[in-house]
Amino acid sequence: MKNTDENTQTTIEELEKKNLQLENQMKTLHLKLQWYEEQFRLSQQKRFGSSSEKTDENQLTLQLFNEAEVSSSVLLAEPTMETISYKRKKIGDRAEKLKDLPVETIHHDLSDSEKVCSACDHALHEMSTQVRKELKIIPAQVKVTEHVQHIYSCRHCENHSLATPIVKAKMPNPVIPKGLASPSAVAFIMTQKFADGLPLYRQEKQLERMGIPLNRQTLSNWMISSTTRWLKPFYEHLYHQLLKEEVLHADETVLQVLDEPGKNAQSKSYMWLYRTSGKTQRPIVLFDYRASRAKKNPQDFLNGFSGFLHVDGYAGYESIEGVELAGCWAHVRRKFDEALKALKGAPPGAGRSTTAKKGLEFCNRLFAIERKIKGLSAEDCLNTRLKDSQPVLDAFLAWLKEQRELVTPKSATGMAISYTLNQWPKLITFMKDGRVEIDNNRAERSIKPFVIGRKNWLFAASTSGANSSAISYSLVETAKENGLNPFFYLKYLFEELPQLDMSANLEIDHLMPWSKDLPADCYIQFKK
Repeated sequence: MKNTDENTQTTIEELEKKNLQLENQMKTLHLKLQWYEEQFRLSQQKRFGSSSEKTDENQLTLQLFNEAEVSSSVLLAEPTMETISYKRKKIGDRAEKLKDLPVETIHHDLSDSEKVCSACDHALHEMSTQVRKELKIIPAQVKVTEHVQHIYSCRHCENHSLATPIVKAKMPNPVIPKGLASPSAVAFIMTQKFADGLPLYRQEKQLERMGIPLNRQTLSNWMISSTTRWLKPFYEHLYHQLLKEEVLHADETVLQVLDEPGKNAQSKSYMWLYRTSGKTQRPIVLFDYRASRAKKNPQDFLNGFSGFLHVDGYAGYESIEGVELAGCWAHVRRKFDEALKALKGAPPGAGRSTTAKKGLEFCNRLFAIERKIKGLSAEDCLNTRLKDSQPVLDAFLAWLKEQRELVTPKSATGMAISYTLNQWPKLITFMKDGRVEIDNNRAERSIKPFVIGRKNWLFAASTSGANSSAISYSLVETAKENGLNPFFYLKYLFEELPQLDMSANLEIDHLMPWSKDLPADCYIQFKK
């Protein structure tokens, strides 16, 4: 009987242990299922839903828990009265938009024989005119420019001296020696590819329709030769100026290079971007092609720079010496926005949707303060942040630490909370200096033209082409940041740089995109 009781007790203990294992396994599987459902809903949202991260403020204020420890006058401010305004079209608004464009006037008049009254045969007089304005677009036109250099010699010396002096008229140096390319041709091709995202094979077809038999390899050689010979020293000058700044932004994106030494054609290379902040007087945007995403790449490029650097969550930036990193609140907001989208459509109780909403609400409060101080001086920005943003940050941090213990770490909301806490030391850097921005969107906007262009031309054929693209994108984006028309600015550079001695100590300050000596046609008309 005793053995029977012991066997029964052993069986009960084994069943309880087995039951506990099954319960733990069920919880694990439930969490995995919840994670996969969130990822599925998020992928469906990215595929079929709107890509906008704009928040409906009315929705965010619903179903929030009343937690006294995170309540503040800043967080729970009363909404202002909504007003509806109607904007009427201004009279003369069209004329204001067209005032800087050249005007071609065409007069439509009666002939002398028609200026006779049909009733009494007396002469007609002009009583008024009626004007209709049209926009006339002239497509690109191609013509051949012949440079004829006149050469003179002395007839007397030819007949009576051993040596005859020869005098040549001055002629500008070409952008490509012994080539057909003109400054305007190279500038046009570069602008079409790097500003408008038109790959060379499409430009080849475009030129073919205009009766010009130029293949894409020739166009590529023109760009590589021009950037290596003329724009690379100019790029170096911009690079040294960039390192003198005290606040910079950085970002990176992938690039495929087919003929990369030591790598297969399918491997990833990277295009890095570094740019100045919004409060600088000399905007600079530089691209840097590298074969990898290794941390030594930003270390090498930023060697000699000290100050604030806006970055995303990539850990490779953390090893840069003499630099204080500023995190990106736009990435934090995106994490909570994605967590909220991943929970949409889930059954009741499947996720803590109010947690994601509250995290997103904290971020929106901070961005609302930044919109309010936009355009103020650095000192005023910092004072307003210390007054208005600091209470929101304190409440947000306390809320994050509390929610970390309540939310499943592997869920979308849990990962948003973990990301924010891990990035917190960098996220509060913007509270130290008014010149530091709350996000790294400035770098993302500058690298976006490259990302869009990459969808068209797909890859770079060689490392020389990738380096040429980095220099070209740098000049195009820097020109745009300074209110310049990229085509006319590049054309001006290709006209002026070949006339300089590139081996000497270059004095090219008058060619910089912020120079006051640039021709008027280099500027975008409405930003002049």
